Amino acid sequence: MKAFVTGVGGQLGHDVMDELAKRGYEGIGSDILESVPTEYLYIQLDITDAAAVEKAISEAKPDVVVHCAAWTAVDAAEDEENRPKVRAINVDGTQNIANVCKKLGCKMIYVSTDYIFDGQGEAPWQPDCKDYAPQNVYGQSKLDGELAVANTLDKYFIVRIAWAFGKNGANFIRTMLNVGKKYPEVRVVCDQIGTPTYTLDLSRLLVDMAETEKYGYYHATNEGGFISWYDFTVEIYRQAGMSSRVIPVTTAEYGLSKAKRPFNSRLDKSKLAENGFKPLPTWQDALSRYLKEIQ
Repeated sequence: MKAFVTGVGGQLGHDVMDELAKRGYEGIGSDILESVPTEYLYIQLDITDAAAVEKAISEAKPDVVVHCAAWTAVDAAEDEENRPKVRAINVDGTQNIANVCKKLGCKMIYVSTDYIFDGQGEAPWQPDCKDYAPQNVYGQSKLDGELAVANTLDKYFIVRIAWAFGKNGANFIRTMLNVGKKYPEVRVVCDQIGTPTYTLDLSRLLVDMAETEKYGYYHATNEGGFISWYDFTVEIYRQAGMSSRVIPVTTAEYGLSKAKRPFNSRLDKSKLAENGFKPLPTWQDALSRYLKEIQ
């Protein structure tokens, strides 16, 4: 199998390339950066340039495109000056890739987010739920990216994740570790509920999917139950042996961010096992492995 992977300068794309290599598959990585630290075949690519996308992917002739590249700065996406760029990357760029996949007849894996829902209630979101109601610019752009894939292709996987963390980049865990080293007390939101996703574990699932034709919508986070950001921080500090006190606060008490955040990021992942895919390990186990990785 040959895979073309976008966004290899980020957490997930980097891990997907590693996973492909472990299984003996050929991976071609791409990103907008001139170069990224990688030992794999790398192509600089601006996914908003339709002609460049068609040339790069057509020449590669992959069996699957794993599309990890995205604008992910949620608050910055709300700024008027950034909105055209957010749409160009998350919507138009995704459409450009889907168009080439259709032309070549290859599979496409699109990584999306729980932000395409309204984030209300307590029931876990089902992967085939069509009650879309994004509450911010980022969420709308990811939904429109999903629709670009689903309306263009038959051979696609749309995989929604939440609370991602990985070795290759900034994330919540790194932030909390840095804050905990500076301050004896840390205030963390306790009324936003979800489950973390370790990109190392997710990359294995995405390659598992690429090996099949079990197309459709999926939700994929680590197992281990639903938690708040407060719960997550408490466990981060416990496993890291840090003594900082974690103080739970509501979203309202914490203060509004530019982008509205979902209170309910619970994703139902049962469709994975139903389709023969191995669920991800628990988030507690993932956190333990991640902390060892970054020490």
